[in-house]
Amino acid sequence: MSFKVCTEPGNHAFAVEPGETILAAALRQGIGLPYGCRNGQCGACAAILMAGDLAYPEGKTEALEGRPAGTCLPCLAVPLSDLTLRVPEVRSATQVEARLLPCRLERKAQLNHDVMGLWLKLPEGQRLQFFAGQYLDFILADGRKRAFSIANAPHDDDLIELHVRHVPGGAFTEHVFHGLAEKTILRIQAPLGTFMLDEESQRDMLFVGGGTGFAPLKGMIEHAMHRDIRRPMHLYWGARSRRDLYLPELPERWARDWPGFTYTPVLSEPDPDWTGRTGFVHEALGADYPDLRGFDIYLSGPPVMVEAGRMACEARGATMDHMFSDAFTYARDGKPATAAAGA
Repeated sequence: MSFKVCTEPGNHAFAVEPGETILAAALRQGIGLPYGCRNGQCGACAAILMAGDLAYPEGKTEALEGRPAGTCLPCLAVPLSDLTLRVPEVRSATQVEARLLPCRLERKAQLNHDVMGLWLKLPEGQRLQFFAGQYLDFILADGRKRAFSIANAPHDDDLIELHVRHVPGGAFTEHVFHGLAEKTILRIQAPLGTFMLDEESQRDMLFVGGGTGFAPLKGMIEHAMHRDIRRPMHLYWGARSRRDLYLPELPERWARDWPGFTYTPVLSEPDPDWTGRTGFVHEALGADYPDLRGFDIYLSGPPVMVEAGRMACEARGATMDHMFSDAFTYARDGKPATAAAGA
């Protein structure tokens, strides 16, 4: 038997299945309750139980010590009846505080000739609350920072996935490709940025990525699918040649399996046997959609691509309040990275 949980002042209601924690049920249904460790130690998820009964099957409630009567921990609590909670819901990136965290490089795998996949694990029991599309900073030993977009969706948060492109002359990416070993302990600051999906919109969605600009778009698209958002989605992914499309089978699978999803790869320096679209990615978008007034548009990649895409979209009727962008710049030694693709 499931129970209903109502929140104040957010006025949301969601169902919790037998044995499921309140937080797990909320996140599964897109309700933005706050959280940190998800194991009852940090207290970031604390709420006030206004009505109903609950239990803690795991018996770990250290973070309740010294808190007011009625405080509960949704990350551990399981309802025994319908509940009403007073809890500050998280609805925007500015409400999630960036944290300095240690992490371990759990796995690395080369995705193509110049893109490395990294999967980071936080300390035992820790989780990172973030919005699809946000990024993190690596904090280097000398204090410099290198920023990379988070490529996984928030519901899939056991590991943090990054796509790191090798930048010639970039000390950090040279280290990632040739020196960084699995199990290495790293420091990050996360989550950062305001590039995120507008889930309240009813507009069709266009995603335009260049190179590893695919990473945050991947997180957004997977989040939309997890949330069962059925608005049409069209992904344009621009690259030089076929080998630069480092995970081509993934959007191809989305196009086969998800109704309303369309994938268009675009090559600027196409292989001789390439039969798909060619040229610049924003030109392909403009050719397919001469009127963009009814769309939400997400652009991610090198600044020149994002700026060209923005201008092309504006020329076809798109307005700034329906265009969202994340322009990558690459840091050189001695200079900070200014967006989600540090060198």
